[in-house]
Amino acid sequence: MVSLALAGKHGGKDTNLCRGLVFNIQRFSLHDGPGVRTTVFLKGCPLNCWWCHNPESRAQRVEMVYTADRCIRCGDCVRACPGSALELNGEVLRDASRCQQHAQCVEACATGAQAVLGGWKSVSEVMAEVVRDQVFFDESGGGITISGGEPLLQPDFLEPLLEACRSRRIHTVVDTSGYAEWDLLDRVRRNVDLFLFDLKVMDPVKHKRFTGVSNDRILENLERLAEAGSSVIVRLPVIPGVNDDDDNLAAVAGFLLPLRLRNIDLLPYHRIASAKYSRLGLTYHMGDTAPPTEEHLQAIAARLRRDGFHVQVGGSS
Repeated sequence: MVSLALAGKHGGKDTNLCRGLVFNIQRFSLHDGPGVRTTVFLKGCPLNCWWCHNPESRAQRVEMVYTADRCIRCGDCVRACPGSALELNGEVLRDASRCQQHAQCVEACATGAQAVLGGWKSVSEVMAEVVRDQVFFDESGGGITISGGEPLLQPDFLEPLLEACRSRRIHTVVDTSGYAEWDLLDRVRRNVDLFLFDLKVMDPVKHKRFTGVSNDRILENLERLAEAGSSVIVRLPVIPGVNDDDDNLAAVAGFLLPLRLRNIDLLPYHRIASAKYSRLGLTYHMGDTAPPTEEHLQAIAARLRRDGFHVQVGGSS
């Protein structure tokens, strides 16, 4: 039951009716902004980054997934499916055209082989989880971080969620790729205490190759946020062979210095998420690319610090 204190209005709408597609709510996050934080991950992203560590966040829809190596071939999920979308033939096969996404197969599966990614939640439902940790926010200077996917893909949910947090004096962070119309970003920024803004690749040709989109809008939005006086930490994923060369680092520094943006988080590439791609039927483009060494990360940090930046490796806390 959501308390009346968590319910409210946004633009004349009951926040119980403002719903967003959420794929995870992670409590006690320590690297998604200052203090102890609750990170709300929204589903859906307009980018297709080769190194994405949350590929389950890409599709802006609820997804049913199956992990064959967890399956004991008991057939419980097949029998539970109301649309006869599943068939046991060596492993469980799903007919997507018949799947009604009611998740009875997930409930019937004792091993976790069947799972559902994402679910629709109201602002009030999310807030009911967030405020459970408000005492930790108050003690640590933490709050809520809204991440993804790309939060700006769901502005009609993001905006009232931010307003609900502001009304309870909860510190707000939005972790964004910056790929959105400026009008949307301008709408929400007034209730954002801090932006974590990804700056992936400066060269426009390479950016489109490795993310699927142009970086023109991203760079323009970062300029506008800086000009508007928004608080921004730039997040630079360190991807070996993609953006860790001196030319890209020099371009990053040359772009940020005139904007007076001095805070940079270096986020080292890792392979932890590679197994998720096969589970989701996606191609993992990074192959056997090795993560950057600690020595290389520190060299990049030192290079940026010489240009006058405050650099953290591994995210803000």
